[in-house]
Amino acid sequence: MDAGQGLSTDEVQSIREALAAGRKPRVVFTAAAGQIAGQVGQVVDLTDPDVSDEFVVVRFGRDELPFSPADLAVAPKGAGRRVAAEPKAEPEATPVPAAPEFVLDTPRVPAQRPEEPKVEQVEKPSARRAVKAAKPKGPAGLTVTLAYADGEWTVAAQQGSKALAKPYVVKPAEALKMVALVDVPGVQEAVEQILGAERAEAEQQAEKLRAELAEIEARLAELREAG
Repeated sequence: MDAGQGLSTDEVQSIREALAAGRKPRVVFTAAAGQIAGQVGQVVDLTDPDVSDEFVVVRFGRDELPFSPADLAVAPKGAGRRVAAEPKAEPEATPVPAAPEFVLDTPRVPAQRPEEPKVEQVEKPSARRAVKAAKPKGPAGLTVTLAYADGEWTVAAQQGSKALAKPYVVKPAEALKMVALVDVPGVQEAVEQILGAERAEAEQQAEKLRAELAEIEARLAELREAG
């Protein structure tokens, strides 16, 4: 019995079809299954392979345990469950009656009973093996990014490799509220410095525009007086 290789994709599909038809295919445990390698069991169910690598449920004795395809191989026809053989007890020896003795001073020694053969118990391999806890796949990680570049604040969101929201512009006040949720003084100071620099630049532009507007209004007043 070759139990060195695991189940192939085609063999798993054949087992799935057999289960759908009401049959329970026999499989043999490979060396990857540990101490029960070479034993034979029956596949009773196939769970979701996306949830756990051990999705092949095998009945072995009274247990139904999940295994991965690498732990199993298709059992050859006629293969039965191999059980460790217990040594047979040797039959008790029939005592041979001793001839009578006619001795006056010799005490009678009782006939010794033949020693019963000792039967050593062979430890059977336990069908229960360490089963890895199936860890359900959780949702992909979510990343929300607040960025500042070229005088604009943008927010983007991405879950795994999927972009949920492309970078879009937010107001500086909204950016400051988002940063306030992060209790990191260094981050808040950096944002406040950026906002202070923007505020100073905006004030300079406003003063410049006011001066230009004042010149234009004075020129307009002169033209009105001339007209």
